[in-house]
This record gives sequence, C-alpha cells and structure tokens, in this order.
Amino acid sequence: MKKKRIPWDQYFMLQAILVASRSTCERLSVGSVLVRNKRVIACGYNGSVSGDVHCIDEGCYMVDGHCQRTIHAEMNAILQCAKFGESTDDAEIYVTDFPCLQCTKMLLQAGIKTIKYLREYRNSKYAEALLKKGHVKVEKVQIEREQVDNLPFSEYLSFDK
Repeated sequence: MKKKRIPWDQYFMLQAILVASRSTCERLSVGSVLVRNKRVIACGYNGSVSGDVHCIDEGCYMVDGHCQRTIHAEMNAILQCAKFGESTDDAEIYVTDFPCLQCTKMLLQAGIKTIKYLREYRNSKYAEALLKKGHVKVEKVQIEREQVDNLPFSEYLSFDK
C-alpha cells in the first residue's frame, strides 16, 4: 500500500509546532515558519533576546500585563531573514497562534502575503482589518489525527523499553 504524503499546510504547521517546543516563555509557546515557494527560509519561537536570561529560568519580567523579555516567534523569524539577507517579500508564514497586532503590522511591512495559523489567540479586530486592507490571505490550518498518526516517526526513533 502506498503511503499518503502529508499536505503542505500540515507539513509546515507541524514544523511550527516543533519550533514552538524551543520557546522559553512560561505563559505560551509559539512557533513560526517562514516559507517561500515551498521552501523554509526561517523559523522563530518566542523567547528572550540572545544573551539575556530566560523566563523559564528567572520568571517573566512583566510590565502592564506584557513580558518585556519576550520577542515573538514571528519577529524572530523575520529577524533571522534580516540577519542572513533573505527576502521576506511575497513569503507566507505558518504560526501556531494568530499574530498579535504588533506582529501583524511587522508582517505586513515585511511583505508577507499569506498567514496560516493553528489557534485563535486574542485576535485583534484592528489586526484583522489591516490584513484585509493589505490583501493578505489568512487561513486557519487544521491538523487531523490521521495525518499525525501516519507520520514515520517510529522508523527514526528508538526508545529503550
């Protein structure tokens, strides 16, 4: 029997979920994957600035309900592109959670044309309006149980019993 290949949206979203596992935020783990022409150009997760302490080690540095240490996953992915000279124009992003207003504005300015997300998270009506005005395609991605069950992890992993 021929194996079914996982669809592109689920393939990239599962990568975003894996990237989120590197998050150093105590409150929410978020991962993002920037893609152009079915090729990953950058990944990002939410966490502290390089060289700073991590919230999982020192606790969150909260001011007005927001952690001051945290760089959002989308921003980290965009910054990776800036650091290594990769254009984000016309790219798409897969992110585990709907982008906040600040990330939405950044993604618009970076030329992202498609945002695919897994979970709703405090969706800003203004962010949604900006995305519509900017003609950015926004899609919620579903991952079905059988798509995960058919992944070949057992072929690559061995656990001592």
